[in-house]
Amino acid sequence: MTPENEIKSAHELRKIATEYYQNLDKASKDPRKNIAWCSSVGPAELLLAFDYNVYYPENHTAILGASRSANKYIPVAVAQGYSPEICSYLTSDIGAYIKKETGLKRAYGIEKVPKPDILIYNTNQCRDVQDWFKYYAKEFQVPILGINSPTFIDELSNTHVKTVEEQIKKISETLEKITDQSFERKKLELRLQLSLECSNKWNSVLETASSIPSPLTFFDGCIHMLPAVVLRGTEIAVEYYDKLEQELKLRIENGIAAVVEESFRCFWEGMPIWGKLRALSNQFSELKTCIVASTYCNSWIFSDFNPQEPFRSMAKAYTELFINRSESSKEKYLKKMMDKFSVDGMIYHNARTCPNNSNTNYGMPKRLQNQTGIPSLQIDADLNDLNVYSEEQTKTNIEAFIEQLAGI
Repeated sequence: MTPENEIKSAHELRKIATEYYQNLDKASKDPRKNIAWCSSVGPAELLLAFDYNVYYPENHTAILGASRSANKYIPVAVAQGYSPEICSYLTSDIGAYIKKETGLKRAYGIEKVPKPDILIYNTNQCRDVQDWFKYYAKEFQVPILGINSPTFIDELSNTHVKTVEEQIKKISETLEKITDQSFERKKLELRLQLSLECSNKWNSVLETASSIPSPLTFFDGCIHMLPAVVLRGTEIAVEYYDKLEQELKLRIENGIAAVVEESFRCFWEGMPIWGKLRALSNQFSELKTCIVASTYCNSWIFSDFNPQEPFRSMAKAYTELFINRSESSKEKYLKKMMDKFSVDGMIYHNARTCPNNSNTNYGMPKRLQNQTGIPSLQIDADLNDLNVYSEEQTKTNIEAFIEQLAGI
């Protein structure tokens, strides 16, 4: 994206991110404040209702990936017995901790991650978050609570929702004992209302990309999703997305495209390749191709939040994630997205250490191509481990794929 068509809200986003991490750092040094570590799609609203300052390790390790320092830390965790084949978020984060280093220092001038008073995870993404958080629970000698979600769901049933709802209620009861304070339903309702507003605004932001030409790309979304991840449940996130949505709508009115002379529109399925976001963004832009949407950025849209049914709606919203669904359910969703965003091609990222969020192993790309006629490209790489990424091969494959689209 050139300076002439850059998204101006990015400057405010930088301030918001800095303030978020600096507030966490201050809270970690204040004995009156409590810190909770939460998986990125865990029950953050409940923690906020109990007045915890919430830290998300996945966001930290994405920083390690984006700064291309993850490969410095992965071998450290491997030396402790972790396999290089498991989640590179886990291995790079634990490796950095063992070396007493953090991506927050370079990004925000913060010396170390905040010490947790409690850790809470949800296996709706994968089982790795459970093992990841258990490491830190043992290291810091603090309580750990978890939600074990049903997986590979086709149609979400009442039984699925009830199972998770009961687990969230149990966590709430445990938090009452740990914090020595009573659960206040109104505080949770407020947090859920703010998360719902944040989610709806974030959805509106992403849907602006259905315009032709698109005012933003998937690569922009990977940056601007930060408030939806670490600040949902707050007014800050709602206000930010309100401003961002207005800016994007104005770009549409003025014909300002994220990719100059947009000729092709593609959908990104799977995790980002954090250390190559800029390089890939530049390459697709040069090829006049806009990556208009993704399953990844949409993972933080929780339209089923309902403040009037806090526990049940949290259980439903956090269980029906795309990553948690059956092959047939995912295919239905992707077909709808292809149509909504007028997609010319599909890009599938087969992430070596993230099989739970890679959908290339059981024939899905071929089936969808046969059903829709929309061609696809598979990129073999990883979210953080750049040792498995071939720069030249990927670049050549992308060029050939866009040539294929041009010839259709």
